[in-house]
Formats: sequence, C-alpha cells, structure tokens
Amino acid sequence: MPAIEAGAEDVTIDDDVFEVLTTPSDLTAVRAALDDAGVEIQSADVAWVPKSRVPVDEDTARKLLKLIDALEDNDDVDAVNANFDVDAEVLERVMASA
Repeated sequence: MPAIEAGAEDVTIDDDVFEVLTTPSDLTAVRAALDDAGVEIQSADVAWVPKSRVPVDEDTARKLLKLIDALEDNDDVDAVNANFDVDAEVLERVMASA
C-alpha cells in the first residue's frame, strides 16, 4: 500500500518478491515510501517495459536467447530489451541446454 499511495502504477507478486511499476518521475517518491515502510529494496531502476508481449515457442526462444547473448557481447551495445513471452519451464530447458 505505501507504494500505491506514493504513486506506483502496479504491484505484482512472484513468490515473496514484489515488483513495483511506476513512472520515472515517481520513482524517487515510491522508493522513499517503501524505505519509510521498512521494505527491503533489492533494486530500483528505470527500465523499458513492453506494453505487449509476444508468445514464443521453445525453438524460437532458443534462437532469441542466442541473439540476445550475441548482442550483449557486442561492445557497442549498451542494453538489450525484448518483448517475448516464454513459459518458465520452457525457458529453464532452453537455458539448461545452452
């Protein structure tokens, strides 16, 4: 609730980790509200978040991850963003076979 009251747009829960989404202009206020409430913050970053996600199958996920690795290894690339959506089990299999 402190995050929402400070201007957060959305809060999602994955196991015991909360992800709080807010506009960049409200980041400082939301972080301060969470600090004041005693919430441990693992990270607070401004990041590109896709408005829509594209579902992909296992073969496509494997190809995308190879492409992303190659892009991240390039010294001229600062950051890589993607909007694909893959099932967690499929992602684990792809990562294990890499």
